[in-house]
Parts: sequence; structure tokens; C-alpha cells
Amino acid sequence: MKTSFWLRAWIVSGCVAAVASTVVRAADDPATPSPRGTYEQEVRKGIDFLTQAQSAEGSFSKSAGPGVTAIVATAVMRNGRGVDDPLAAKSLKYLAGFVQENGGIYDPKSRLRNYETCLAMLCFREANRDGRYDKLLANADKFLKSLQFNEADGRQPSDISYGGVGYSGAERPDLSNTHFLMDALEAAGEGPDDAAVKRALVFVSRCQNLETEHNTTPFAAKNPDGGFYYTPAGKGGSPAGETANGGLRSYGSMSYAALKSMIFAGLKPDDPRVKAAVDWARQHYTVNENPGLGDGGLFYYLHLFGKALDALGQPQFVDAQGKSHDWRRELIDELAKLQQPNGSWVNKNSRWLEGDPNLVTGYALLTLSYCRPAAK
Repeated sequence: MKTSFWLRAWIVSGCVAAVASTVVRAADDPATPSPRGTYEQEVRKGIDFLTQAQSAEGSFSKSAGPGVTAIVATAVMRNGRGVDDPLAAKSLKYLAGFVQENGGIYDPKSRLRNYETCLAMLCFREANRDGRYDKLLANADKFLKSLQFNEADGRQPSDISYGGVGYSGAERPDLSNTHFLMDALEAAGEGPDDAAVKRALVFVSRCQNLETEHNTTPFAAKNPDGGFYYTPAGKGGSPAGETANGGLRSYGSMSYAALKSMIFAGLKPDDPRVKAAVDWARQHYTVNENPGLGDGGLFYYLHLFGKALDALGQPQFVDAQGKSHDWRRELIDELAKLQQPNGSWVNKNSRWLEGDPNLVTGYALLTLSYCRPAAK
């Protein structure tokens, strides 16, 4: 396995001592072998379920908008199915029907313009093996940048909403939509030097429970645990609730979304924001719940957990008690326990649509895509 950029950066910057407990061996040492059969069985059963659940027109959970279809198709392709696979091909054709003249990819009757466009971009990027979607991605990239709060709409960097985006782009920005934006910008080929990525990092930094030069919001010092919450905009908000002094509680899904986003934005391991986020992850390591929310948004959390740790580039992660975790294997094993007899996954807690087995099976397969064992 190739040594990760992050591990090299840790060594070169001399910051190993500060975060050494997150790395127990060099990334080019083999990780604990994953149970390949279990992974393959989970994926096969999950895709079999989705194949039966797909509508004739190619959609999944149509009433929820095109986002669920985009998540499912992306997950299926990330687990080895090609663009000509019947499920993927039908979904891509269905999603193409939502491409708007302004470059967005969304249901015109929906208020979820940012959310739906971002998810569709990830799907079309996954299918863009031969450049067939280059123009579509470039147009969607321009559309999404028009939704971001920035100087074009009179916002200055000092504005607490600056760099963020909401579901439609018009309402209060939040970290969930902003991390989707950053994923979509990456899908369009943007990198850390892109102006929109830099602006998004400003907003992401302000969602952290850590007072720094990048975050002087009223919430920053009230609960300084290094984790992240939903939004500092408006009156602020966190579904995990507030502390006694009015701070906003950190929780798992947003903390891993932010960690992944900071890596994408080019922050190095010795950056205080990254170090604090990694330490929060060490303190709250689990694949059994969404820290701070229990089973609320569990499968959304597992997906972000896997994506962020994959971005870190480490096969092992050590928690605050010094226990080493082969996080990929733990995810595979946990998802095996949660998979239903019909191959689907579903959350008994239906919050954030996780009572929908199509959506949740999509999340689970996305999670597994970051655990995919190396081919023998």
C-alpha cells in the first residue's frame, strides 16, 4: 500500500508527537486482513435488494426527490458496477432528466437545489470514465458556486454565513450542505486553491468548537472540545443540543464531515483545527452509534466516518484509551450485523429519512466502498 501524503506530512512537519496516538504503524504496512467474503456478500445482497427496489424509470424513493437515486447509483458504482450495469444506467438516465438550463441538477419544484445538485454531481463523476459528463459537471460546478454566500451577494469574510450554503442556497447555511458542496467541487476537479473551496473552509472552521484566529464566533469557546456542530449562523443550531452555558454540542456526523472537508481543503496535520478534530474523533471513536445523537442519523454518520478515515490514509486508528482499531474491518462487521435478511439496511430511528431502506442501503454501500478489500 502506498504511503499516504498525510503520514509523510506528519513526519516532515515534526508533528508525530502531537498526534502519534492516531498512527500505530506506517501506512505501507499491511492492515489486518478484512473478511473479503463478508464484504462481498454484504455488497451483493445490498445490490440485489436495490435492483428489486428500483422503479421502471430508474428512480429510488421518487417522492423524496432525485437525491436518493443519486446516492444509490453512486454507491453501486463505487462497489464495482460499471456505468453500463442496468441499475446504474437506468439511474443515470433518470438523473439526467433533472439537469436544468442554469447547470443545476434538481427537481424544479424542490427547495433542495444545492443538496440534489451536489449528490447528482458525485454520481455523474463516478460515471465519467470517458469524459462523457465533463460539460455537465462544469456547468453544475458554476451553478453551485452561485449559491454560496460570498462577495457576489454582499457577504464579506467577517459575515458568519460567508462561504457556507444551505439546502437551496438562499436560507441559513449549514455544515451538512457545505460539506456536500465541497465534495461536489472536488468532483468537478477543483482543489484547495479554488476560491469557492477556500470560502467554504472559512464556514467549516466556524462550525468547530474551538476558538482560533479562524473562529471567533460566540460559540467557539463555550464548549471547546474540538468537535463540530450543524451551524453557527442565525442563532446557531445543533441537533445534539446545547451546553449549560449556551454552547452548541458537537456530534459525530458533522465532526467527520468537517474533518474530511478540511483534508480536501488542504489543511495539514499540524493545523490546530485538524489536530483538535482528530482528538475529538479519538475521544468519541465508535461504529455503534452517531456520537451525540445515538441512533439518529446512524448510517449517514457511518458513511462520513468511513470517508473521513479513508481520507486520513491510515489503516489503523487509536482511540483515547490507546486501543488500536482496524476501522475498515469494524465497519464491515457492524454492517453485517445490521443488514436485513432481504439485503437492505434500515434505521429503526426514522429521523432524517433513515426509515427509508433505499436511502439507508445506499449509505451502507457507500460506507463499504471505503472498506473494499484489495484484490488478491
